[in-house]
Amino acid sequence: MSTQQHRATPVSLPPESAISGAYATTNLADAYSIELPPGASTNPELLARFIFSQQAPWVSSLMAVRDTVVGRFGLKTAKQLALLGAESTTGRVGIFRIYGTSPTEVILGEDDKHLDFRLSVLCSNQSSAGGKRHLTLSTVVHCHNRLGRLYILVIAPFHRLVVQSNLRRAARIGWPMATEA
Repeated sequence: MSTQQHRATPVSLPPESAISGAYATTNLADAYSIELPPGASTNPELLARFIFSQQAPWVSSLMAVRDTVVGRFGLKTAKQLALLGAESTTGRVGIFRIYGTSPTEVILGEDDKHLDFRLSVLCSNQSSAGGKRHLTLSTVVHCHNRLGRLYILVIAPFHRLVVQSNLRRAARIGWPMATEA
C-alpha cells in the first residue's frame, strides 16, 4: 500500500455532501480526504463504524479528559453517548447519532445545549480520472452560545488531530473490503 493511501489531506467541504448546507452559520467546518485502496468497501456506514472502532488509545484518554471537564457544565459526555449506543439497536455509530444515509454518505452528529454538529463520511464510488477512490470525513459545527464558541476554540486543534489520526490508523490497519459490505 502506498504512503499516499495513509495520508489524510485537508480539502474543501465537498459541495455534494449533505452537511455542506446543514447550518446557516458555522463555527467550524473542515474536511479531510484519504485514498481508498482498490477493493476497499465504499459503504459509508461500514467505513464509519470501522474508523470509529479503531481509534488510537490516546484518543480515548483525550475523551476522558474532555468528559471530566464538560460534565461539570452539564454537557453530554462520551460515556453517556456510548450508553445510548449500547441501548439502541439502530441509529448510532459509536457515540454518534445517525442523521441520514445514502449510498455514498452517512451523516452523524449530536445536538447539545452549547452546539450542534454534523459529521459526514462520504465515499467516492466511482474512481477518479487517476483510478483512485477517496473517503472524505467532514465536520460542521453550529454554536448556540458563548460556551459553544469557547468549547470549539479549545477543542478545534484536537479535533483536527483526532480526525487525521482516525483516518491514518484505519488505512494502516486496512480498510474493510467491498465483500464485507
